[in-house]
Amino acid sequence: MLSQPVATSKFLSPAVASPARSEARPRAGWWQKVFSFPVLLAVVLGGSIFVFDSGSIADPDIWWHLRNAEVFVQSHSVVHHDFYSFTAAGSRWINEAWLGELPYYFGWRWLGIRGVYLVMLAAVELILLGVFGLAYLSSKNVKAAFVASWLAVWLATVSFGPRTLLVGWICLVAELFILAQFKRGRDLTWLLPPLFVLWANLHGSWLIGMVLFVVFVATGFVEASWGRIESSRWIPAQRTKLAMVGALSVAGLFLNPYTYHLVFYPFNFAFRQRLNVNHVDEWMSLDFHGVRGKILFGMLAVTILLALARKRRWGLDQVGFLIIGYYAAMTYSRFLFLAAILLTPILAEELDFFPHYRREVDKPWLNGLLMVAILAGCVWRFPSSAYLLRDTVRYYPVKALPYLQQFRPAGRVFNDCLWGGYLTWNARNIPVFIDSRIDIYEYNGVFADYLDAMGIKNTLEILDKYHIRYVLFPQESPVAYLLGHNSGWKSNYQDGTTVLLERMGPVP
Repeated sequence: MLSQPVATSKFLSPAVASPARSEARPRAGWWQKVFSFPVLLAVVLGGSIFVFDSGSIADPDIWWHLRNAEVFVQSHSVVHHDFYSFTAAGSRWINEAWLGELPYYFGWRWLGIRGVYLVMLAAVELILLGVFGLAYLSSKNVKAAFVASWLAVWLATVSFGPRTLLVGWICLVAELFILAQFKRGRDLTWLLPPLFVLWANLHGSWLIGMVLFVVFVATGFVEASWGRIESSRWIPAQRTKLAMVGALSVAGLFLNPYTYHLVFYPFNFAFRQRLNVNHVDEWMSLDFHGVRGKILFGMLAVTILLALARKRRWGLDQVGFLIIGYYAAMTYSRFLFLAAILLTPILAEELDFFPHYRREVDKPWLNGLLMVAILAGCVWRFPSSAYLLRDTVRYYPVKALPYLQQFRPAGRVFNDCLWGGYLTWNARNIPVFIDSRIDIYEYNGVFADYLDAMGIKNTLEILDKYHIRYVLFPQESPVAYLLGHNSGWKSNYQDGTTVLLERMGPVP
């Protein structure tokens, strides 16, 4: 009896639909997978991330992050009130990144400044290699995914540094992977509630993740087609699952040491901290004259041109993510990293004209040699502690530190804002006037007074208002110049970077 022929279908796996082809392509061995061309591209991308990094940990926030983490490890309690400054002492403070500080702290304890750098580097590598994976999942073309991800590295350099924001972006990549798998029929959404619990304690960027989740779910309630944009409705089971997951995720946000205060903090930042947003560089609009601005514009232009030329159909959720990514990056340069994460998978789909990977012509031995060479180069180039601290020495009172650690001020010290965290960690005998936790100082008017003093607007009156005896500033700053030419002040210390000035007469 003759058997019936097997009908081929796009829903059958290649092994079922084309057995002859399966026999022609035997399963790859482990060494062929490990030393395959796609893995080589991942290693090249990881190496380029290492090369693009400036090798600097000169971030004003890392120092008070380390101090907060130290307090938590020693007392098993998060910081609820300020005790680093004299201007905001005792004020309630929400440390919205309390959990994201711990990796940096343990890196510092185990390996010093190199440990902090390793934590930062590992976070950046994990994010961008995750973006590379998302781009491949979206385009199924590893070469297109690599090109799009390599462009993303340029945008991401805006946040290369020891920042708690990076752990938030790791959570974002994980969320996008879960949502992408859900669209492909693999339900991992049960991971979202615990992810948001973790995210809410790591960094305030959880709000971005929640907005993207809402956009993803909302676009599935529309059944329509507008030109090349299309959307399909969720089936009832999917709607029920997403609603339950969303409710549990929102509830999970409140599982934190600050309860509802932490959940409302991002809204407080958006609507109450206007001076913070208007005077911090990373919250400025994108400069299209710079390299990152030109690359973002190029990515937008290429995406539009290829979309018009190739006539690919877009999902409504993709359009939503595209708009959010470009708007956020153009409005605030800080969100260039967000744009890199959101836009890379979309751009990779448009770059699908690159030839696809062919395993049968791959050369694992050559790939392996190149991987070893790249990894050896990264190990050889790994920065020393002195190299990592070069910008810190240049822009912070590092040379003055031995003097400052022995200094016992007989009055209040007015310090540079970006130096406050460094003093909090390294010269704990000096209560600071201000540091880069701008929120706590904006609420009570200290930050506004600081900006006036920095702008040589009523500087002497402000120093009198806060009963300042000492001023610790960069030697080239306008404040140091003003007081250095004022007979009522004298210089107690200067080293080319730092100057410590003291009031000659009694404090008003």
